[in-house]
Amino acid sequence: MPHHINSNARHSNKKIFTWYEGESITSELYNGRLSLVTNHPEYGKASVNLTAIRESDQGWYHCQIIFPNRSPSARNNGTLFHLAVQGGSLIKIPPVNQTIMEGQTAFFHCVMKYPETSTIGWFKDGTPLEEVQDLIRRRHTGPDGSLSIDPTMMSDLGEYECRVNNTEGEFQFAKAFLNIQYKAKVIYAPPEVYLPFGQPAVLDCHFRANPPLKILRWEKDGLLFDSYNVPGVFYKSNGSLYFSKVDESTAGSYTCTPYNDLGTDGPSPIISVIVLRPPIFSITPKPIYIQKLGETAELPCEAIDRDGNNRPTIVWSRKDGSLLPDERHTINAGNLIITNLVETDRGMYECSATNEAASITAETELMIENIAPRPPYNLTANSTETAITVRWQPGYLRPNLEYTVWYRLTESPEWRTLRIMQKNIMEATIQNLQPGREYEFMVLSQDKYGDGMFSKTIRFSTQESSIESNEVNLMHHSNPLAGSISAPWNVTATNNVQGWLVHWQPPKRGSESVRLYTVRWWKEPEHFLIGTIETFDHFYQLRHLKEDAIFQIQVIATSINGEQLASDVLTIEVPSHRKTRALLIGSTVGIAFLLCALVAFLYVKRSCLRHLFVSGDEDGGAKESDKMNNT
Repeated sequence: MPHHINSNARHSNKKIFTWYEGESITSELYNGRLSLVTNHPEYGKASVNLTAIRESDQGWYHCQIIFPNRSPSARNNGTLFHLAVQGGSLIKIPPVNQTIMEGQTAFFHCVMKYPETSTIGWFKDGTPLEEVQDLIRRRHTGPDGSLSIDPTMMSDLGEYECRVNNTEGEFQFAKAFLNIQYKAKVIYAPPEVYLPFGQPAVLDCHFRANPPLKILRWEKDGLLFDSYNVPGVFYKSNGSLYFSKVDESTAGSYTCTPYNDLGTDGPSPIISVIVLRPPIFSITPKPIYIQKLGETAELPCEAIDRDGNNRPTIVWSRKDGSLLPDERHTINAGNLIITNLVETDRGMYECSATNEAASITAETELMIENIAPRPPYNLTANSTETAITVRWQPGYLRPNLEYTVWYRLTESPEWRTLRIMQKNIMEATIQNLQPGREYEFMVLSQDKYGDGMFSKTIRFSTQESSIESNEVNLMHHSNPLAGSISAPWNVTATNNVQGWLVHWQPPKRGSESVRLYTVRWWKEPEHFLIGTIETFDHFYQLRHLKEDAIFQIQVIATSINGEQLASDVLTIEVPSHRKTRALLIGSTVGIAFLLCALVAFLYVKRSCLRHLFVSGDEDGGAKESDKMNNT
């Protein structure tokens, strides 16, 4: 329903604010200080907000609603308010928020009531104007304390504050915000940009806009460049171009032109995009180097550009952020040389090769003989009633380093473990502990080479239980393992045609809380970790175990809250199938030889018998012939 909202100053009976169908009119004295309150749950729809209060604002105000389509349009409605202004003993007219175009003059009132006995100071965003270098030649403070800035720049946007002090030690301050609007403009454009071939890249347009950006137009080689028509190219939220995979067609001359509601200040200078292939390593360091104290270590590293024209910049650094030894290291043709090695030289090192397109890195580890790896150290803890958070410092840095926290009640013989699922995280929170009990903790580090060393143990207690949780505490004391799981049990391994089938029974307690199982196996007597797998089943098929060797197998159950408990270790002995095959082949050959001999014997025997039988028949026939001839 169409209606007017009028606010009048009762002492002058003048309209100071009118609102009708979304448009408002404000009198000059209240311009920039009076506005309609919108969408506030505690105030009515006709409420107004008055800022930068002045002494002259004191008095009665009348709010009245008028319906122009009704007869009569105005009735005896409305509300009277009285505004009492307290203080105001030093500032007569305070500054008011302003919005102006760049280049115009900004003027802030801060009229002192008693200029003879008062001093004024101006600040921008809390900094005295005398210290703002950009404003030194463009600002002026009048005799009454008012501030003018001419001409304004986009960097002048901010909050301005005037502070008035008098000789009696009293002070008063007032603030106002200066909003500088300008056309969208490019503030920086590099003449050349190198993008890495075959990799994703971003081409930025550095601009400023107030009001905010509406459109960012790109051109390439003088033609409109629309990312929607180019496969693999996208607009980012800030208007930058994102190339999912840079190729030779990406190269060219680009310009960007930003627009806002006020228009544009023009396109950027030409940005020449050059596609450059990232460097490649021609020589990389070995994964690990083992040296003795006092020796010299040389870690090689060499890289070339793919076109072979230039050599990338080689930089060596320590992965833990510590500095290379100043007087004991040199870099010669990309190789890092460290002389007179000391214990602190051990650790991870990185070789970085960089050209205009990209950087690549290679890692290596330097170890010192007869110096044991340092375990995690400096364990600290804090607690609640049912949880303790343990933190530690890494003894050394290696890729994919993992940690396991071992913990138990101080008087308990059974250790429990909590594996940290995220790599290189140096803290863990153990839940479901008993209130007011002391626990013992130590941390074990692990990597792909196996287990490291245990830290020193620390003891820490959970907080005493509160009165409100006595019932819960009684439950914990009666069942100290509440909320936890037990270990997998009855681990067996059966030999089959595929290898060894490992099978186990789920935990007797808390099996419904098991998230997964971890199977680990070691070769003995070296206790060398062969493999680690995670599974959701109660079995796992081990394949390709070395013959004629002894292995140890362990199954670890991990609960949904990260708690881990390990089964007993199972030891199996893998027989040598080569010996068995040799015996089988030998036996088979022997039997075959005997069978051949038997067949040969029977054949010879049969041949002899046949020969004898044939000879006998011939002798008998000859005798019969002789008898007939004689007759």
